[in-house]
Amino acid sequence: MLMRLDRSHRLVPVALGLVTLAGVLVLFVWDVLPGMFPAGSHDFLAAFALTMIAVAYLVYQLAHRPAPREWVKAILLAIAFLFWAANQWWPNAPQSTLWNDIAIGLFVLDVFLVIVGWPPAANDESFAETAEESRVEERR
Repeated sequence: MLMRLDRSHRLVPVALGLVTLAGVLVLFVWDVLPGMFPAGSHDFLAAFALTMIAVAYLVYQLAHRPAPREWVKAILLAIAFLFWAANQWWPNAPQSTLWNDIAIGLFVLDVFLVIVGWPPAANDESFAETAEESRVEERR
Protein backbone atom coordinates (compact mmCIF):
# COMPACT_ATOMS: atom_id res chain seq x y z
CA MET A 1 0.00 0.00 0.00
CA LEU A 2 1.37 3.40 -0.93
CA MET A 3 1.88 5.94 1.79
CA ARG A 4 2.46 9.62 1.94
CA LEU A 5 6.19 10.29 2.11
CA ASP A 6 7.78 12.45 4.76
CA ARG A 7 10.06 15.32 3.75
CA SER A 8 13.29 13.35 3.92
CA HIS A 9 11.98 10.71 1.51
CA ARG A 10 10.53 13.30 -0.87
CA LEU A 11 13.72 15.38 -1.04
CA VAL A 12 15.48 13.57 -3.91
CA PRO A 13 12.41 13.03 -6.13
CA VAL A 14 11.32 16.63 -5.59
CA ALA A 15 14.83 17.92 -6.33
CA LEU A 16 14.92 15.87 -9.54
CA GLY A 17 11.45 17.16 -10.41
CA LEU A 18 12.58 20.75 -9.90
CA VAL A 19 15.60 20.19 -12.15
CA THR A 20 13.20 18.74 -14.72
CA LEU A 21 10.88 21.74 -14.47
CA ALA A 22 13.86 24.08 -14.88
CA GLY A 23 14.76 22.14 -18.04
CA VAL A 24 11.21 22.57 -19.33
CA LEU A 25 11.42 26.30 -18.60
CA VAL A 26 14.62 26.50 -20.66
CA LEU A 27 12.82 24.54 -23.41
CA PHE A 28 10.06 27.19 -23.40
CA VAL A 29 12.68 29.93 -23.60
CA TRP A 30 14.06 28.13 -26.65
CA ASP A 31 10.56 28.27 -28.18
CA VAL A 32 10.46 32.05 -27.74
CA LEU A 33 14.13 32.82 -28.50
CA PRO A 34 15.63 29.94 -30.50
CA GLY A 35 18.46 32.11 -31.77
CA MET A 36 19.93 32.29 -28.25
CA PHE A 37 20.73 28.58 -28.31
CA PRO A 38 23.19 26.46 -30.26
CA ALA A 39 21.97 24.26 -33.10
CA GLY A 40 20.50 20.99 -31.88
CA SER A 41 19.83 22.27 -28.39
CA HIS A 42 16.07 21.81 -28.68
CA ASP A 43 16.52 18.07 -29.21
CA PHE A 44 18.75 17.87 -26.13
CA LEU A 45 16.43 19.99 -23.96
CA ALA A 46 13.36 17.92 -24.88
CA ALA A 47 15.17 14.62 -24.32
CA PHE A 48 16.63 15.90 -21.03
CA ALA A 49 13.21 16.81 -19.62
CA LEU A 50 11.68 13.47 -20.59
CA THR A 51 14.62 11.47 -19.25
CA MET A 52 14.74 13.41 -15.99
CA ILE A 53 11.04 12.97 -15.25
CA ALA A 54 11.40 9.22 -15.88
CA VAL A 55 14.29 9.09 -13.41
CA ALA A 56 12.48 11.30 -10.88
CA TYR A 57 9.40 9.08 -11.04
CA LEU A 58 11.43 5.91 -10.51
CA VAL A 59 13.23 7.48 -7.54
CA TYR A 60 9.84 8.54 -6.16
CA GLN A 61 8.56 4.99 -6.53
CA LEU A 62 11.72 3.61 -4.93
CA ALA A 63 11.05 5.77 -1.86
CA HIS A 64 7.44 4.52 -1.77
CA ARG A 65 8.46 0.84 -2.03
CA PRO A 66 5.38 -0.17 -3.98
CA ALA A 67 4.11 -3.70 -4.52
CA PRO A 68 5.69 -5.59 -7.44
CA ARG A 69 2.74 -4.91 -9.74
CA GLU A 70 3.03 -1.18 -9.07
CA TRP A 71 6.74 -1.44 -9.91
CA VAL A 72 5.81 -2.98 -13.25
CA LYS A 73 3.58 -0.01 -14.02
CA ALA A 74 6.19 2.51 -12.85
CA ILE A 75 8.89 0.91 -14.99
CA LEU A 76 6.52 0.72 -17.96
CA LEU A 77 5.83 4.45 -17.66
CA ALA A 78 9.52 5.31 -17.26
CA ILE A 79 10.39 3.25 -20.33
CA ALA A 80 7.71 5.09 -22.30
CA PHE A 81 9.30 8.40 -21.34
CA LEU A 82 12.74 7.11 -22.28
CA PHE A 83 11.58 5.97 -25.74
CA TRP A 84 9.99 9.39 -26.22
CA ALA A 85 13.26 10.99 -25.11
CA ALA A 86 15.19 8.87 -27.63
CA ASN A 87 12.82 10.04 -30.35
CA GLN A 88 13.45 13.67 -29.35
CA TRP A 89 17.23 13.28 -29.05
CA TRP A 90 17.68 11.44 -32.35
CA PRO A 91 14.73 12.62 -34.48
CA ASN A 92 16.44 11.74 -37.76
CA ALA A 93 17.54 8.24 -36.78
CA PRO A 94 15.99 5.45 -38.83
CA GLN A 95 14.46 4.03 -35.63
CA SER A 96 12.94 7.31 -34.41
CA THR A 97 9.46 6.49 -35.69
CA LEU A 98 9.64 3.08 -33.99
CA TRP A 99 10.79 4.70 -30.71
CA ASN A 100 7.91 7.16 -30.92
CA ASP A 101 5.41 4.37 -31.63
CA ILE A 102 6.72 2.30 -28.71
CA ALA A 103 6.33 5.34 -26.43
CA ILE A 104 2.77 5.86 -27.67
CA GLY A 105 1.95 2.20 -27.15
CA LEU A 106 3.33 2.20 -23.61
CA PHE A 107 1.50 5.42 -22.67
CA VAL A 108 -1.75 4.00 -24.06
CA LEU A 109 -1.19 0.73 -22.19
CA ASP A 110 -0.49 2.63 -18.96
CA VAL A 111 -3.72 4.61 -19.20
CA PHE A 112 -5.67 1.49 -20.19
CA LEU A 113 -4.36 -0.29 -17.09
CA VAL A 114 -5.57 2.64 -14.98
CA ILE A 115 -9.00 2.43 -16.63
CA VAL A 116 -9.34 -1.30 -15.97
CA GLY A 117 -7.96 -0.94 -12.45
CA TRP A 118 -4.76 -2.95 -12.73
CA PRO A 119 -3.15 -3.29 -10.37
CA PRO A 120 -5.85 -2.54 -7.82
CA ALA A 121 -5.12 0.99 -6.68
CA ALA A 122 -4.13 1.68 -3.12
CA ASN A 123 -5.50 4.82 -1.51
CA ASP A 124 -2.79 7.43 -1.89
CA GLU A 125 -3.37 10.96 -0.72
CA SER A 126 -0.40 12.19 -2.76
CA PHE A 127 -2.46 11.79 -5.92
CA ALA A 128 -5.88 13.13 -6.86
CA GLU A 129 -7.89 11.04 -4.46
CA THR A 130 -8.10 12.08 -0.82
CA ALA A 131 -8.59 9.67 2.04
CA GLU A 132 -12.05 11.09 2.80
CA GLU A 133 -13.18 10.64 -0.82
CA SER A 134 -11.95 7.05 -0.64
CA ARG A 135 -13.96 6.34 2.50
CA VAL A 136 -17.09 7.75 0.87
CA GLU A 137 -16.54 5.52 -2.17
CA GLU A 138 -15.96 2.45 0.02
CA ARG A 139 -19.29 2.99 1.80
CA ARG A 140 -21.22 2.96 -1.50
